[in-house]
Amino acid sequence: MKIDKSAIRSEFQRHERDTGSSEVQIATLTKEIEALTAHLKANKKDHSSRYGLLRKVQNRRKLLDYLKRENEQGYRELIKKLGLRR
Repeated sequence: MKIDKSAIRSEFQRHERDTGSSEVQIATLTKEIEALTAHLKANKKDHSSRYGLLRKVQNRRKLLDYLKRENEQGYRELIKKLGLRR
């Protein structure tokens, strides 16, 4: 369940030293959500991980709403790049 965050950062960062922009955070959360979803399919009774998944989804939702408000074109590109249903 290890995620290569540096590869995600390099793909979505705005500039070379960018580690915390909305795009990077959303992409990182998306990969973590995908990993947790796969884990929960195999471990159905792992309720603490399910709670963590819900928190990550909620956090990503808030970041996506912020990005849509501030930069709608960037929001649309990110959604398409990540393959999210919105």
